[in-house]
Amino acid sequence: MTDFPRPPLLEETSLSPAQRQVFDAIRSGPRGIVEGPLRVWLQSAELADKAQALGAFCRYGTSLPPRLSELAILVTGAFWKAGFEWAVHAPIAIRSGVSEEAVDAIRRGMKPGFVLEDEALVYGFSRELQENHAVSDATYQRACAALSPAGVVELVGLLGYYTLISMTINAFNVPLPEGIPAPFAED
Repeated sequence: MTDFPRPPLLEETSLSPAQRQVFDAIRSGPRGIVEGPLRVWLQSAELADKAQALGAFCRYGTSLPPRLSELAILVTGAFWKAGFEWAVHAPIAIRSGVSEEAVDAIRRGMKPGFVLEDEALVYGFSRELQENHAVSDATYQRACAALSPAGVVELVGLLGYYTLISMTINAFNVPLPEGIPAPFAED
């Protein structure tokens, strides 16, 4: 780690007009808070504006139920070992109905024993795409049958968006929320 902040911290009182507009839009939206990678993106107000709008759709507007969205977010956060993302979304995933056992298995890099077929499908699709950089015809067909073609497009968009989030967290050393232990420390 470095002592040089990545990027330099933005003080809310010194935001440019463009940064202030995006900051206020994020804070007044469904997130209600500007933290983590969203704060990093404010270095580029235009990127922050576009990315946060995509993120609001991916998190709150897809046809996927929150349980499946949060599962896909966790799979992506664990793949990238993005601690901040994990710390924020693991509790949300559990509240959304993903079992604590599945959440812990994903954190440890293990394949969970899912009871629900749609969870196994989203997990398998996500991991296959992340590991192989593609999905097989069989996986794609199962996903379309279970989620609809639009749902599969939204799932891929969600995975891509949370990859951007995770890369931002890792590239800029976004710290964990205060008091949260590192989720990917060696057990």
